[in-house]
Parts: sequence; structure tokens; C-alpha cells
Amino acid sequence: MIPEAISFSIIAGVDPALGLFASFTMAVTIAIVGGRRAMISAATGAVALVIAPLNREHGLGYLIAAVILAGVLQVVLGALGVAKLMRFIPRSVMVGFVNALAILVFMTQVPEMRNVPWAVYPLIAGGLALLVFFPKVTTVIPAPLVSIVILTVVTVAAGIAVPTVGDKGALPSSLPVPGLPDVPFTVDTLTTIAPYAFAMALVGLMESLMTAKLVDDITDTPSNKTRESIGQGIANIVTGFFGGIGGCAMIGQTMINVKVSGARTRLSTFLAGAFLMVLCVVFGPVVSDIPMAALVAVMITVSFATFDWHSIAPKTLKRMPAGEITVMVITVAAVVATHNLAIGVVLGSITAMVVFAKRVAHHAEVTAVTDPDGSTVVYRVTGELFFASSNDLVGRFEYATDPKKVVIDLSAAHIWDASSVAVLDAIEAKYAQRGKTVEITGLNDPSADLHGRLTGELADSN
Repeated sequence: MIPEAISFSIIAGVDPALGLFASFTMAVTIAIVGGRRAMISAATGAVALVIAPLNREHGLGYLIAAVILAGVLQVVLGALGVAKLMRFIPRSVMVGFVNALAILVFMTQVPEMRNVPWAVYPLIAGGLALLVFFPKVTTVIPAPLVSIVILTVVTVAAGIAVPTVGDKGALPSSLPVPGLPDVPFTVDTLTTIAPYAFAMALVGLMESLMTAKLVDDITDTPSNKTRESIGQGIANIVTGFFGGIGGCAMIGQTMINVKVSGARTRLSTFLAGAFLMVLCVVFGPVVSDIPMAALVAVMITVSFATFDWHSIAPKTLKRMPAGEITVMVITVAAVVATHNLAIGVVLGSITAMVVFAKRVAHHAEVTAVTDPDGSTVVYRVTGELFFASSNDLVGRFEYATDPKKVVIDLSAAHIWDASSVAVLDAIEAKYAQRGKTVEITGLNDPSADLHGRLTGELADSN
């Protein structure tokens, strides 16, 4: 968490201490008020990217004010039930989100392996070996901790000159103190920070709820998404008053906590934040000596463990519908291209909706049966009627040659929207122009209610 918090502070254009304070207050607060046990919240890159322009243009005071307002908005959105929208995110988007996350985690480590002393590479290899093989010896002590300690001792004892945590920035020497943001409390300030705060609130909630769902699946335990949404808001409000840059759930650190270390309780989240501050304030010089190679090895392991390798296996791809694969690829591509998980999830979800609408639209069928005496024709409509499937329904009837009485049987169909009611009205109107009557039968209760409310009301009165 320490080097990442420092890096995110640099992205936001603030002192590294503010990112570290945010990681401390976010983790400690969410451990108490959050809805997903063992999930870690701290300063994140997505949030830093959103609020960086505000800091550049208006200064630190406005950034802190935006963090507090974002927290308030998250509490409001959480109370309004925004977490329920998670059920509209399909599995293919979730898989794409996870895979994109793994790729981003790996990509963030690549700069740490470029233009560095040659000794970095054997250290990373040694760290990876420890992370893979140490758990086979014992799982009592987390392998990442063992790897970090051993590599630090080796580099310090042997005097190996490699990049360290201390090279990223100075660690704070005291605890944060609460205070108000240094901004004028006016409508002008509110209008300036509001767009950034709203964007931060949405990005933070989306990342946190997606991460919570991922942890639910990994641990096979449920979580309270509404409480998590409100908890994220409270944590950001607290963080803002303590001068931090805000944040949300951290997928990388959460995966280390849950998947690698096997943590399952709120205590693990609390200690992640508490130990971070203890390490900075009390053991700052020691932490500064940790080689970045040790942390790179841990994060590479996390990226490989996070990636859903089953999703790209040839067997899986052969069985998976093309639309599902397309949605997953678009989600991954959007996230990797923009480095913004929210954009990827939104684009993936929209694509999934289009694919679903296209697939369901083909399921609307019309079959006609004429009575033996030739006085009545019955059209049986089967499938889901909505804007994509009902628009070509008008052309499926023989207006000129049909008998005087036409029955449209909808017992095997369902009307979902006003477009379908308007199409049925248009069909009736075409028959009426030829002096023929139409009877609609078999409507289920919801369809009958919608049809009854809208029929005859959708045509242009002019």
C-alpha cells in the first residue's frame, strides 16, 4: 500500500503524505462501517486521476473539499439503493473487469522493471520463487511478508544498490490531524467542486461494489452492498477532514489480503491501515529500505492469481456465445486503454444490453391459422415484444387478403414497452382502414395493464 499510495499522490499532484493519510483513514474507517469483511479501501489510482485536474487548476483546498462532498454523495447514493444496480452487470462484464484489473496491476509494475540495475531482476525472480514455494512449506506466515523481509535483509546486508520504497518519496513522521478544507464556503466553490466530486463518487462506488462482488465469489460469503456504499462515503468524509486525497476499494491489496493471505475479518482491514501508519511513523527508515523488487514480485503474483485463466481457455471460448466473448473483450480493452475501470464496466454493460436485445429480438415469431369457414384468421405471436422485436411486426400481417375478423393471440408473448403497444395500435389501424376488426387475446396481467393504459394514447393527435 505504501508505494502505491505515494504513486497515487504523485498522480494527484499532492504531497506523498496525503496519499498515505488517505490509505490509513480509509482502511481504518471502512473496517468499522463497511459492508464487505476483509476488503481493503485506500487511496486509488482511479480516484487520483479524477481529482488531479481539480488540484492543478484550483489547489489542494478544493481537492480536499471535493473528497468530502464525494463522500456525502456516496452516502446519499448508497441510501437511495445504488447498490441494487449491481444486478444489471452481467457475468461477462464481471469477468472482463477482473481480467482487466489483473492486466492493469501487472502494467503498473512494468515501469519498475525498466532502466533499473541488473540486480533488480534476480531479486524479482527470488521473490516470485518465495511466493510460489513458501506456501507449500507453511501458510501460518503470509508468503508476501516473508518475501519482503528476506529480500530487504539480503539487499541491506549485501549493500546492493537497487530502487527502494524511500526513493518514491518521504514518509510522514506524525499522525494526521483533523481540519476543515482551506476554501471559501460559497456557491462558487460548490459549483467548482461538484462535477469532480460526483465523478469521484461514481468511480469509487463502482470499483468498490465490483470488488465486493468479487470477494463475495472468492470467499463464498455475502456482503451488504448498501452498507458498503454508505461506508465508502463515510470513509471519504473522514479522510477529507484528515486531509487525505480520498479513495475506494483496492483490488490488488484486497486480493493479497483475501486470496493470498486468507484473511476473512474486519480486523484484517483495520490492521492494514493501522500497520501502514505504524510502519510510516515508527519504522519509516526501515520501510524506506524495502527494495521495490520485493513489492513488484508480490504484485506480479497478485496479477496472475487475479486473472481468470479459465475464461480464455480454448474449451471455454469454443462453448461461449460470440456475444459474451465480445462483451468481455470490449470491457478489457476499454479498461486497459483508459486505465479507468468505470469506463470499461459501463461500455461492457451497454454492449451486453445491445447483444441481449439483438438476441431476444429474434425470438418474436408470428404464425397464422385461418378458420375452415374462412371467416376468421388467428395470428399467434410468440416471444418478448419490445422496441427491437416489435418494430418489424407490422409487416408480418396480410392486411389485404385476410378475412373480416382478425384475432391476435398474445398468450405466448409479453409486452414490455410503449413501442410494442404503438405497433399493435398501428396493426389495428391498418385493418380498420380496410373495414376489418381486430381482437387481441391472451394478454397476461402485466401486458394487459400496460396495453390498457397506453393503447390509443400514443398516436399523434395532429
